[in-house]
Amino acid sequence: MANTILVGAQWGDEGKGKIIDVLTESSDIVVRSQGGANAGHTVIVGDKKFVLHLIPSGILRPDKICVIGNGVVIDPLSLLEEIDQLKQMKVKVGSNLMISETAHVVFPYHQELDGIREKNKGKNKIGTTKRGIGPAYGDKAARVGLRMIDLIIPDRLEARLKIRIRENNAVIKAWGGKPLSFNKVLADYTEAGKRLKPFVKNTVVYLHHALQDKKNILFEGAQGTFLDIDHGTYPYVTSSNTTAGGACTGSGVPPHRMDRVLGVMKAYTTRVGEGPMPTQNQEVGDLLHGMGREYGATTGRARRCGWFDSVITRHAAMVNGFDELAITNLDGLDTCEKIQVCTGYRVGRVKFDYLPNDIEALALCEPIYQEFPGWQTSTEKCASWKQLPTKARQYLKAITELTTGKLRIVSIGPDRAQTIFV
Repeated sequence: MANTILVGAQWGDEGKGKIIDVLTESSDIVVRSQGGANAGHTVIVGDKKFVLHLIPSGILRPDKICVIGNGVVIDPLSLLEEIDQLKQMKVKVGSNLMISETAHVVFPYHQELDGIREKNKGKNKIGTTKRGIGPAYGDKAARVGLRMIDLIIPDRLEARLKIRIRENNAVIKAWGGKPLSFNKVLADYTEAGKRLKPFVKNTVVYLHHALQDKKNILFEGAQGTFLDIDHGTYPYVTSSNTTAGGACTGSGVPPHRMDRVLGVMKAYTTRVGEGPMPTQNQEVGDLLHGMGREYGATTGRARRCGWFDSVITRHAAMVNGFDELAITNLDGLDTCEKIQVCTGYRVGRVKFDYLPNDIEALALCEPIYQEFPGWQTSTEKCASWKQLPTKARQYLKAITELTTGKLRIVSIGPDRAQTIFV
């Protein structure tokens, strides 16, 4: 399989967790390179459902190595909870997991500040998960953050945490929040550091040795293209680079060692949180929510739903350089008589075939639709491309061409077995 970057082509929640799990079978190493516990990957294996937030989905295959790279921000308490839950479900977590020494740590003051800032924004809120991700990346950029290498050295942690708690408590108190107990945070994080110390490694050196040994490496993206801090619908974005370039900076593996980029997108469009979404449609939302679909793995919030938007996926293909595409949740459209696909935007008499960078202009955009006939039959048990209904194949070909990519994978359900390679 060589070295593959997997990226979401929409606003996250594209079903990357399942596709990663499927691709891991032919990989040796799975690397998570950005984001934090605000992400959620759901994988269903048989009758078991796994929801992963920080640990790469490859952990569900015992013979694979999982790496949490330097670009990730880590809440040690959440990570330990995830490890413990996996062990309870009989999943091996030991020498098969490595954590970068230089990954930054999320502390309770990051979470407190995240919540306060979101509350103070009022109607201009972003829709953050309040997991402290933005403030942690802010400390990283301001060069005052603590990293995993600091967490596992008790004396260093105590000295540096004391300063950070004092400084952040002053801000929290000024904003009407409840100051944190230094002793409580220190005790919790010292214990977390002891438990996590065996996993903490120089992952850049490890990955380069793996490259020399010609191992197959899968880079697991979190969130989606339009949540990217630089290329997303700013300011309604996350605080990391969710596009293909983030896999390089967040792991220490150079661009010329990457072999392909795989874009994952749903057969329709969803979004969580605030910000413009031109194809949002109440009918589509009611359909999918009525099926019990489209609720966030991390927050449980109902996702905003709409028809497939080829304007954004075409832009994602341009930014990420997709070599291949994986289309998920095709079965969500099985009952539709007619399906709309957005091929462009209109603001008054002005047409756009690209994504405006101006968020206010994007909010005014009305979708220009092309209609496709639905197939109105279940696709969930199809085992090959030829078994898919003719109209479903026509629809898949159309949105692939509009996105400008090569279709490689079609997912027709949450289970591993419900995957078609084209």
